[in-house]
Amino acid sequence: MVTDPSCIFCKVIAGELPSSRIYEDDRTIAFMDINPGSHGHALVIPRSHATDLHSIDADDLAAVTATAQKVAGLAVEHLGADGVNLLNCAGADAWQTVFHFHMHVIPRYAGQPEKDPLVLPWQPAPGDPDRIAQAAAAYRGEGADA
Repeated sequence: MVTDPSCIFCKVIAGELPSSRIYEDDRTIAFMDINPGSHGHALVIPRSHATDLHSIDADDLAAVTATAQKVAGLAVEHLGADGVNLLNCAGADAWQTVFHFHMHVIPRYAGQPEKDPLVLPWQPAPGDPDRIAQAAAAYRGEGADA
Protein backbone atom coordinates (compact mmCIF):
# COMPACT_ATOMS: atom_id res chain seq x y z
CA MET A 1 0.00 0.00 0.00
CA VAL A 2 1.31 3.44 -0.95
CA THR A 3 1.41 6.06 1.82
CA ASP A 4 2.57 9.67 2.07
CA PRO A 5 3.91 10.58 5.53
CA SER A 6 2.93 14.24 5.06
CA CYS A 7 -0.68 13.45 4.02
CA ILE A 8 -3.33 14.06 6.68
CA PHE A 9 -5.60 11.35 5.27
CA CYS A 10 -2.72 8.84 5.34
CA LYS A 11 -2.33 9.83 9.01
CA VAL A 12 -6.04 9.19 9.57
CA ILE A 13 -5.66 5.74 7.98
CA ALA A 14 -2.65 4.98 10.21
CA GLY A 15 -4.55 6.11 13.32
CA GLU A 16 -2.13 9.00 13.90
CA LEU A 17 -4.98 11.52 13.63
CA PRO A 18 -8.42 11.02 15.12
CA SER A 19 -11.47 10.39 12.99
CA SER A 20 -15.07 9.35 13.44
CA ARG A 21 -15.07 6.28 11.22
CA ILE A 22 -18.38 5.00 9.98
CA TYR A 23 -17.30 2.20 7.62
CA GLU A 24 -14.14 0.49 6.47
CA ASP A 25 -13.06 -2.47 4.43
CA ASP A 26 -9.76 -3.72 3.01
CA ARG A 27 -9.55 -0.94 0.38
CA THR A 28 -11.47 2.04 1.80
CA ILE A 29 -12.34 4.04 4.91
CA ALA A 30 -15.36 6.31 5.39
CA PHE A 31 -15.32 8.91 8.14
CA MET A 32 -17.03 12.13 9.11
CA ASP A 33 -15.83 15.38 7.52
CA ILE A 34 -14.65 17.80 10.22
CA ASN A 35 -15.71 20.72 7.98
CA PRO A 36 -19.19 19.51 7.05
CA GLY A 37 -21.35 21.06 4.37
CA SER A 38 -24.43 19.36 5.79
CA HIS A 39 -25.49 17.10 8.66
CA GLY A 40 -23.78 13.74 8.17
CA HIS A 41 -21.23 14.91 5.56
CA ALA A 42 -18.74 12.04 5.20
CA LEU A 43 -15.56 11.35 3.24
CA VAL A 44 -14.57 8.11 1.57
CA ILE A 45 -10.89 7.52 0.85
CA PRO A 46 -8.75 4.70 -0.51
CA ARG A 47 -6.29 3.17 1.94
CA SER A 48 -3.57 3.51 -0.69
CA HIS A 49 -2.43 7.11 -1.28
CA ALA A 50 -3.33 8.66 -4.62
CA THR A 51 -3.22 12.42 -5.07
CA ASP A 52 -6.37 12.84 -7.12
CA LEU A 53 -8.74 11.42 -9.71
CA HIS A 54 -5.99 11.42 -12.32
CA SER A 55 -3.66 9.23 -10.27
CA ILE A 56 -5.92 6.78 -8.44
CA ASP A 57 -5.78 3.10 -9.42
CA ALA A 58 -8.95 2.02 -11.25
CA ASP A 59 -9.67 -0.74 -8.72
CA ASP A 60 -9.31 1.71 -5.81
CA LEU A 61 -11.60 4.16 -7.60
CA ALA A 62 -14.20 1.43 -8.02
CA ALA A 63 -13.88 0.52 -4.33
CA VAL A 64 -14.28 4.15 -3.23
CA THR A 65 -17.35 4.50 -5.43
CA ALA A 66 -18.89 1.32 -4.01
CA THR A 67 -18.24 2.51 -0.45
CA ALA A 68 -19.67 5.95 -1.25
CA GLN A 69 -22.82 4.24 -2.52
CA LYS A 70 -23.10 2.30 0.77
CA VAL A 71 -22.58 5.43 2.85
CA ALA A 72 -25.13 7.33 0.75
CA GLY A 73 -27.65 4.57 1.45
CA LEU A 74 -26.89 4.78 5.17
CA ALA A 75 -27.46 8.55 5.07
CA VAL A 76 -30.94 8.02 3.66
CA GLU A 77 -31.76 5.05 5.92
CA HIS A 78 -30.31 6.24 9.23
CA LEU A 79 -30.06 10.03 8.99
CA GLY A 80 -33.29 10.61 7.08
CA ALA A 81 -31.59 12.38 4.16
CA ASP A 82 -33.90 13.22 1.27
CA GLY A 83 -31.05 12.96 -1.23
CA VAL A 84 -27.27 12.72 -1.44
CA ASN A 85 -24.60 14.49 -3.43
CA LEU A 86 -21.36 12.68 -4.27
CA LEU A 87 -18.55 15.11 -4.98
CA ASN A 88 -14.92 14.76 -5.96
CA CYS A 89 -12.64 17.73 -6.47
CA ALA A 90 -9.59 17.03 -8.66
CA GLY A 91 -7.02 19.80 -8.40
CA ALA A 92 -6.76 23.05 -6.49
CA ASP A 93 -8.73 24.93 -9.14
CA ALA A 94 -11.56 22.43 -8.64
CA TRP A 95 -11.60 23.15 -4.86
CA GLN A 96 -9.44 20.18 -3.79
CA THR A 97 -7.81 21.06 -0.46
CA VAL A 98 -6.48 17.68 0.71
CA PHE A 99 -4.38 15.96 -1.92
CA HIS A 100 -5.36 12.38 -1.17
CA PHE A 101 -8.20 11.23 -3.42
CA HIS A 102 -11.52 11.44 -1.60
CA MET A 103 -15.20 11.36 -2.36
CA HIS A 104 -17.56 13.59 -0.39
CA VAL A 105 -20.88 12.01 0.59
CA ILE A 106 -23.12 14.98 1.34
CA PRO A 107 -26.60 14.20 2.66
CA ARG A 108 -29.30 16.65 1.58
CA TYR A 109 -32.36 17.63 3.60
CA ALA A 110 -35.28 19.34 1.89
CA GLY A 111 -36.49 22.44 3.71
CA GLN A 112 -34.10 21.99 6.65
CA PRO A 113 -31.47 24.76 6.37
CA GLU A 114 -30.23 24.02 9.90
CA LYS A 115 -29.08 20.62 8.60
CA ASP A 116 -28.39 21.60 5.01
CA PRO A 117 -27.35 25.19 4.24
CA LEU A 118 -25.85 24.31 0.84
CA VAL A 119 -27.10 25.88 -2.37
CA LEU A 120 -26.42 24.98 -5.98
CA PRO A 121 -23.15 26.71 -7.03
CA TRP A 122 -24.42 27.62 -10.48
CA GLN A 123 -27.71 28.37 -12.12
CA PRO A 124 -28.42 25.68 -14.72
CA ALA A 125 -29.35 27.33 -17.99
CA PRO A 126 -29.11 26.28 -21.63
CA GLY A 127 -25.61 26.59 -23.03
CA ASP A 128 -24.50 27.82 -26.43
CA PRO A 129 -24.98 24.81 -28.77
CA ASP A 130 -21.88 25.71 -30.81
CA ARG A 131 -19.64 25.85 -27.72
CA ILE A 132 -21.12 22.56 -26.48
CA ALA A 133 -20.36 20.94 -29.85
CA GLN A 134 -16.81 22.39 -29.81
CA ALA A 135 -16.18 20.97 -26.34
CA ALA A 136 -17.52 17.57 -27.43
CA ALA A 137 -15.19 17.61 -30.44
CA ALA A 138 -12.25 18.54 -28.19
CA TYR A 139 -13.06 15.62 -25.85
CA ARG A 140 -12.94 13.32 -28.88
CA GLY A 141 -9.59 14.83 -29.93
CA GLU A 142 -11.12 16.34 -33.06
CA GLY A 143 -10.19 19.94 -32.61
CA ALA A 144 -8.81 22.68 -30.46
CA ASP A 145 -10.01 23.14 -26.91
CA ALA A 146 -13.34 24.96 -26.84
